[in-house]
Amino acid sequence: MSQTPQTRADRRATVAAMTEAGASTRRIADELGISKDTVRRDLAAAKPSAEAVRRRLRQRAALAHESMRHLRQAVSQAAEARPGYCPLNDDGTAAQWYTQLREDAAVLYALAETFRDYYPHLTDPTATPDT
Repeated sequence: MSQTPQTRADRRATVAAMTEAGASTRRIADELGISKDTVRRDLAAAKPSAEAVRRRLRQRAALAHESMRHLRQAVSQAAEARPGYCPLNDDGTAAQWYTQLREDAAVLYALAETFRDYYPHLTDPTATPDT
């Protein structure tokens, strides 16, 4: 963990620079030794330019696209491996895999549910797109 900048202005400049570089709120907080709420307040005070916001959104979209591609590959590989049908695994490994799959499934379900909020016209056949 690096040291926190000496002044609020220095810290806010560091937070802004790290955000521009694509760092998450959590990563910035961890590296600077501050809370995520402090990072959020610093970002709110900075008022980024419209171009900076567009650049950040493009970065997030690219990251999401790449993450979804990797997720699909991992799910396909896991399905092909059929981990539930590995009789040579010990009970501890089987229990660990089961727990991980259930936890990961819950996280993925919650992510899928966010589409209902942002894309209701895609998830509810009776909804109409906002125009």
